[in-house]
Amino acid sequence: MFIIHRRFSIRQALLVLFLPLLLLADQSFAQTQQSEKAKTSLLILGDSLSAAYGLQTHNGWVSLLQKRWADEALQIEIINAAISGDTTDGGLSRLPGLLEQHSPTHVLIELGGNDGLQGHSITKMKKNLNNMIDLAQASGATVFLQDMEIPPNYGKRYTSMFADAFDDVAQNQEVPLIPFFLESVALDRSLMQRDGIHPNKQAQPLIAEFMDTKLRPLVE
Repeated sequence: MFIIHRRFSIRQALLVLFLPLLLLADQSFAQTQQSEKAKTSLLILGDSLSAAYGLQTHNGWVSLLQKRWADEALQIEIINAAISGDTTDGGLSRLPGLLEQHSPTHVLIELGGNDGLQGHSITKMKKNLNNMIDLAQASGATVFLQDMEIPPNYGKRYTSMFADAFDDVAQNQEVPLIPFFLESVALDRSLMQRDGIHPNKQAQPLIAEFMDTKLRPLVE
């Protein structure tokens, strides 16, 4: 009986010694998980304007903005889900999977330019934008809408309807509308690629700086 009691006492002593350490480890692990889940992340759902079309990815404005934030120790992760040629149809199709995969805290919708260039229905485009905003908000993300413009050679009526579409959606959904980031860049041919649609390498730092001033206050 004495031996059994002694062994039991040793086990008790070991339990008393190591239990606080185990609890501390569990608590630290839980805090780490919560910290990772709480990390701010910005998903950019866009097209070639955000996908560094014609350039190396690290030279694009999205990568430059991520580097700037990292250099300033801002705990904001940018997830670049931009694909060249994408439309609001494609973005709406891709968004549910992206939300499930990344669980972003913020979403920037930079789509619609290709809808306009391809002459798509403005009504359909607005419906897609509204649906994407609804999906992102339902996931718990804060949403920003990127304003877009198209060349005037698509006709005054269509061009006007296209421009008004983004204002209408932003106002109806009560989400911030980010000004078109090529508004000043596109007027300078030295900052555009030969196609006259996509910004070149020299323009990317200017776009990154512009988007920093617009997005940082909203994301922080």
